[in-house]
Amino acid sequence: KAAFMNFISDKEWKSIEPVSSWFGPSSWLMSSTSALFQLSMWIRHVHDYFTENLGIPVWGSYAIFGLATLFSGLILGLVSEAL
Repeated sequence: KAAFMNFISDKEWKSIEPVSSWFGPSSWLMSSTSALFQLSMWIRHVHDYFTENLGIPVWGSYAIFGLATLFSGLILGLVSEAL
């Protein structure tokens, strides 16, 4: 606590270089990273719903997500070829 108080009172924070705009909280890179974390949490909630509420075995949930990944890749590939 004392070191932090000295950091503030002695204005040592002025000597620290600011964070690069790439790593700033509002940059597109950090926003994308946040979106990926939110997606992973949503996938985890869906997995829990499948296994706990619907009674699907864990391997069945993994199979559903695997098939969803395959089909979404197939659809994205077909759309990109059509363009």
